Amino acid sequence: MPVHPYDVARILGGERVLGVRVRTLDQLRRVVLAGLPVAALARVAEHVAGYAAAAAELKYGIVPKATLHRRRTRLSPEESERLERLARVTAMAESVWENKALAHEFLTSPQPQLGGARPVELVRSDLGSRQVEQLLNGLEYALPA
Repeated sequence: MPVHPYDVARILGGERVLGVRVRTLDQLRRVVLAGLPVAALARVAEHVAGYAAAAAELKYGIVPKATLHRRRTRLSPEESERLERLARVTAMAESVWENKALAHEFLTSPQPQLGGARPVELVRSDLGSRQVEQLLNGLEYALPA
């Protein structure tokens, strides 16, 4: 189940935070490679976590605390890719569950199908995000995990 780049950009903060309207995958790729604004990190963390302590944990899982304090305007391309993966998987979960609260529960709770890992932790790596996406695809299309 592909996720529309617009939905990913919306979770990243949309045109207001990104400074550009994202409608295509190429536009999203260019924004990520240029380095996402630091504000996008806070926006995604708040969207996914729901409360301050969990948002801080999530932010520092994407960008270490000491590094984040040195960042003034933009994240590195690698940090931006990690953040985009989280936003993409979040958009996918919200599409599958059709409910932000249920998607939040899925993303932040240990999942037996993922070896007891929480999806928000797995999306820090490319392979981990593939695992989460595979599970979400299976849930969407009622396939065995």
